[in-house]
Amino acid sequence: MNALDLQNMLNQHASDTDAIFLQRFFKTGPGEYGEGDQFIGLRVPQTRQICRDFFDLSIDQIEVMLESPIHEHRLAGLIIMSNQAKSKKVSTSHKELLYELYLRRTDRINNWDLVDTSCRDVVGGYLMDKPRDILYQLAESNDLWERRIAIVSTWEFIRHGDLDDTFRLSKALKNDKQDLIHKASGWMLREAGKKDVNRLVEFLDENATTMPRTMLRYSIEKLPETQRRYYLGLS
Repeated sequence: MNALDLQNMLNQHASDTDAIFLQRFFKTGPGEYGEGDQFIGLRVPQTRQICRDFFDLSIDQIEVMLESPIHEHRLAGLIIMSNQAKSKKVSTSHKELLYELYLRRTDRINNWDLVDTSCRDVVGGYLMDKPRDILYQLAESNDLWERRIAIVSTWEFIRHGDLDDTFRLSKALKNDKQDLIHKASGWMLREAGKKDVNRLVEFLDENATTMPRTMLRYSIEKLPETQRRYYLGLS
């Protein structure tokens, strides 16, 4: 099986009605963050189901999927990358190739669902036992999606109780101008707080007055109501 086989399978489940909805949902209009992206109208559960039969798709064929102008084709390629990256059956050397491809083709990972579906496993998973300087480089990128990759990749670290990079990157991204970064940082802070609420509270005590309100609201969602009201009153 190759990329063309996968694309044909995805295309067979296309829906014009869903395509119209998804183009609006993912902000593809002029001047919006997904400007010009093309959809054929597949929902994520459909795409994931189809991808199960293409688990062994090769690196070069995955890149063909990423090169497609169709959003769902790129999503399918990233789902397969994620599935391979988190599989115990896949070699370390292959996971390194996935990681390298991912960072080489961030130009094709150009919407929030594409980032969030894949970076935790492909990037975060690979960096678990390695230096993480690349995340701080991505956090300084002019590209919105590279900055989102930087913070959401720490989700894998959080799952293992390793919270330092989440708090450092969230602080580094605190002054970002994009709401999609505020949401992602707040989301990761909330996840970190599930592991260590005291560290989250310490971060909030230091930064709540200068955090974007969206970032703050996302980060405090799991705190008791009295604490939520307190921090919201500071911003």
